[in-house]
Amino acid sequence: MKHPGEDQQVSSPAGFDTPLAREISDLTRRRQALASERLPQPEKTRVLTVSNQKGGVGKTTTAVNLAAALARQGARVLVIDLDPQGNASTALGVEHRAETRSVYDVIINDMPLADVVQKSPEFGALFCVPATIHLAGAEIELVSLVAREQRLRRALDLHVREMTDPYHYVFIDCPPSLGLLTINAFVAAREVLIPIQCEYYALEGLSQLLKNIELIEKHLNPDLAVSTILLTMYDSRTNLANQVAQDVRDHFPDQVLDTLIPRSVRVSEAPSYGQSVISYDLNSAGSLSYLEAAAEIARRGAPETGAQQ
Repeated sequence: MKHPGEDQQVSSPAGFDTPLAREISDLTRRRQALASERLPQPEKTRVLTVSNQKGGVGKTTTAVNLAAALARQGARVLVIDLDPQGNASTALGVEHRAETRSVYDVIINDMPLADVVQKSPEFGALFCVPATIHLAGAEIELVSLVAREQRLRRALDLHVREMTDPYHYVFIDCPPSLGLLTINAFVAAREVLIPIQCEYYALEGLSQLLKNIELIEKHLNPDLAVSTILLTMYDSRTNLANQVAQDVRDHFPDQVLDTLIPRSVRVSEAPSYGQSVISYDLNSAGSLSYLEAAAEIARRGAPETGAQQ
């Protein structure tokens, strides 16, 4: 004779062992781990160019959200918008109409960087150098200028030297094409961060990008290194995404972050509200993933010069 309750499961109460419940539990655990951690701040300003010559990989989204995530954790962060589309400026909520003083005035007219930096309304320690429509013609104007590849670096180095409390991080968001603006970004940076989407043809064009970085390292900036690769637009439900992620890790075992950025409606929506996803929806999975990626970048620290493979 069976006793009452003999066949009943004794694991989780009804409704608490579902995929949704497990996901919520996982997000909660990850948030608590982040909340209890105090991130190390770099002793010297880390300058990272966010680049991928393939469009649509989440380049600007990555630059903006990593910057916001680090600023939320107490770092002083500057985003330099070097893309004529000005999407990073929009996402950080700073003014970038045609008459606004911008990065164009810095690289073409030698205006001090301090005169064009704006404070983002997102966080107290988050700043942005905006891009305006004038930047679209800068490629042609740069051709005839002296030290045309070095103009952003000189302005940035001078600005940081003159600061009482220098930035901990500078992120440069550059155009997807390789022109003089992108070369200025590579010369100004010490690190390259490459976002790669977990989709078909993800590695297409990457070998050419790495060759270009190698040329710039050899001839213009010996301090440049590919320090970080971030996998974006990840969908764990597809075999393709998992295969691409594994392929990238096999090729770049030291540079790829453990954190994966998932496909997220919240991440896509945030820029239309003039916000990063960190401000727009702090509790979303996309926001949490960028916070984790930022923490990983902070913990890793800057690479040794010449560490690029």
